[in-house]
Amino acid sequence: MKKSNIRKTKFDGRAFAGKFFLYLFLIILAIICFTPFYIMIINATRSTQAINRGISLIPGKALVENYKSMMASMNIWRGFLNSLVIAISSTILSAYFGALTAYAFSKFRFKGNKALFWFILGTMMIPPQLGLIGYYLLTAKLHIINTYWALILPAVANASTVFFLKMYIDANVNDSLLEAARVDGSSELYTFNRIVFPIIMPGVATMSILNFIASWNNYLTPLVLLFDKDKFTLPILIALVKGTYKQNLGAQYMAVAISVVPIIIAFTFLSKYIISGITAGALKE
Repeated sequence: MKKSNIRKTKFDGRAFAGKFFLYLFLIILAIICFTPFYIMIINATRSTQAINRGISLIPGKALVENYKSMMASMNIWRGFLNSLVIAISSTILSAYFGALTAYAFSKFRFKGNKALFWFILGTMMIPPQLGLIGYYLLTAKLHIINTYWALILPAVANASTVFFLKMYIDANVNDSLLEAARVDGSSELYTFNRIVFPIIMPGVATMSILNFIASWNNYLTPLVLLFDKDKFTLPILIALVKGTYKQNLGAQYMAVAISVVPIIIAFTFLSKYIISGITAGALKE
């Protein structure tokens, strides 16, 4: 019989120890990140007296009572729907028009290109609160105050999205790919929608998550522009829960737990685009 040529792999203790401690560190880090969310969910099922006694990892029995207390003075699900409509609409507008503007700054050379781009970057340094009074007067003149449009339309001009995607297009979209599309008779809008936009989807997804979270957590602007209680967003209703039930901590935790769900769902669906690379084989030099 011939001896088998199977090589025996040597056990590398250093490599094993390195991987072991790396995974151990990541597990501990994941537990640390998840613990606040777990405690928040647990506290939503506990009474105020139980919460005041200290932290517990065991669910309580006051879930239904806390939910009824939360719903007693306002419809939290109406606020949930209002925030969802505003956040999704704002995210879509910001993603598309931000990418379209970034594409223009990146691939078109026109007079004042750099000056206009630096002006847009300069607006990022101005706190949004400074323009709130002026925007309030503008929405009043346009007769869109106390409507969803007053909160959705500003997403069209998002300086941070334009800046990030402009840098992303510069690094990942080759000019020869666009020239090939133009030679084939493709219009600029068709080239952007069918070629450029799919390539920059990881960058768009990254900014979409950030914009969705910012819109979802926005408190001051809806508080100033919305008057009808039926149009209040979730952050405003959570503040009302906190003000109405100062001693009912369980109702507050219940409202906060509900408000976190869409953010987790949004990250779950968009995270695959963030970790994925750009389209493979789109261009070979």
